[in-house]
Order: sequence, then structure tokens, then C-alpha cells
Amino acid sequence: MNYLIPERLEALARDYALGTMAGGARRRFERVLRDHAAARGAVAQWSGRLAHLAQSVPARQPSPAVWNGLEQRLFPATNRAAAAAESKAPWWKAWLPGRQLVGGVLAGLLVAVVLVRQQPEWAGLEAYREDLPASYVGLLSTTPGGPPAVLASSRRQGRQLTVKMLQPISVPAGRVAQLWALPKDGAPFPVAVVPAGVAQGKSVALTLSDTSEKLFFTVPRLAVSFEPAPAQPGDAPSSGFVLSGPCVKLW
Repeated sequence: MNYLIPERLEALARDYALGTMAGGARRRFERVLRDHAAARGAVAQWSGRLAHLAQSVPARQPSPAVWNGLEQRLFPATNRAAAAAESKAPWWKAWLPGRQLVGGVLAGLLVAVVLVRQQPEWAGLEAYREDLPASYVGLLSTTPGGPPAVLASSRRQGRQLTVKMLQPISVPAGRVAQLWALPKDGAPFPVAVVPAGVAQGKSVALTLSDTSEKLFFTVPRLAVSFEPAPAQPGDAPSSGFVLSGPCVKLW
């Protein structure tokens, strides 16, 4: 297999940087990395892009259930020994007030964990997943390689685009911030209008005309221009782009 074909190398570098490449495929690609500077450069570029994304996403602590699962897998012998010691404890310890208090606290924690896992939106969390949802993600900057200003993301089969403002953007009076898709082949087409006045660090949900898969499948880049009115299908940008950046597939 020729790993250095541009399209193939781009896909392999993305999977390697994301950590989704495993087993024999990862070992073979690491041999390619040792032998070819082009492969190392592609991985470095993808690592830089994903680093920007990681910086823009707030950290979130794993749930107690995740920690418990890790403990059971990593220290099974210790857990069995603790359980055996507990089973040999005198029966009267179960009736101590302290034991009742601890039991009540643990019962409350158990109920809380169950509720959060079944209804994570009550705590402002998303349901735990072992893998990232398949999504299209765009990271737009004012200059190539500059600090990211806009993060756009949408589920692969979704019809909603979430736009987060990483840097403040000033839209001129009488203009709208029009988001464009720049397909690999063909002319740019309008995606949505980013509302003016969205505060830094805040997000807004925009409705798409079709699923992300149909809109962005052949789109490697996104861009924003200031237009006199929202663009219609078939329109072209009337001015230069003020923001642009890669649109990548996360799956």
C-alpha cells in the first residue's frame, strides 16, 4: 500500500492524531512515520488542529461510575481483598451509628449517580460515551495559523450547526456574517448567517437546510464574509472572507 498518496495520508494522519487508529494499522503507520518526513508533517498538522479544538472545549470530570469501572479493572485483587475483609467483620458493626451514617451517604450518592446517568441533562451534562459522536467540525481564524475565532460543529446526520464564538467578531452596520462552505470541487455555497452580538465564549444553534453529511461531505473548508443580506442558494460571496479554516470529519 502506498501510504503517501495525499488523500490517503491525510486520512491516516487524522486517525493517528485522534487516537482512533489501533492495533496493526497503528504499528504499520508508525513505521511510515519513522521513514517519511511527509507523514510526520501531516501528523503534526493534525495534532495542531486538534490542539486548538481541545483548548476551546471546557474540561469535564468523569462520572463516579467511570472511576469505579477503572478501579475494578485496574485493581481487581485489592477490591476482592477488601470485600473479603468486609464479609468477616463482626455483625454488630453493622448497627453502629457511624455505619448508618455512612450507609445513608452512600445510598444518597448511588441515587444521585443513577439519576445523573439516566437524566444527565438535569446536571447540565451529556450522557457518557466511550467514543466521540461522529461530527463535522470547523475551526475558523482571521489569518492562517492565527488564534481560532469561531468553532462550528454538527453531528454527522444532524440538521443543526452549533457555532461558538472563541473571539469577539464585530459585524459592520448594515451587514451580516454569512457562513460559507468551500467544497473541494465547485463554487462556495451559503450555509447560515451567524447572528451578530454573540458574546465571546457563548454558542448559538443554527438550522441547516439538510443533514451535515449531505452538506459537508466534500467540504474541506469553511469561511465567513460580511454580506449586505443573507445569501440565497446560488449566490456567491460579494467580498473577501474575513474568517476561514478547515472543516474536518471526526469519526
